[in-house]
Amino acid sequence: MYGEREIQEGHLITFPNPRVGRRYEVSISLPEFTCKCPFSGYPDFATLHLAYVPNQRVVELKSLKLYINSYRDRYISHEESINQILDDFVGACDPLEVKLVGDFNPRGNVHTCIEVQHQRSDSSSQ
Repeated sequence: MYGEREIQEGHLITFPNPRVGRRYEVSISLPEFTCKCPFSGYPDFATLHLAYVPNQRVVELKSLKLYINSYRDRYISHEESINQILDDFVGACDPLEVKLVGDFNPRGNVHTCIEVQHQRSDSSSQ
């Protein structure tokens, strides 16, 4: 199936920031994140909230969607999934600032929210 193939091949694609020099924030909500618990194998569901200040590159949204969908069958903890997504995003876009929040649906009466951030040490564009 072409959808599964696109997800498997999914990687973050970027394009040049059309407004380099202007500081602005891009906010993206991804309400259908899923992964599998590495201990029980049960599915975990979350809404991801991504906010970043672009540097030289901006993420292409379809590639972000496919990249996020690639977690669907991964056995990965809440903490590791959100940290890995942030690391991959920073590697692809090199934003001035980025904040990622994973708001996981309650399971077993436990609600987990993971928040990670990254800021360039020089906070200036290259």
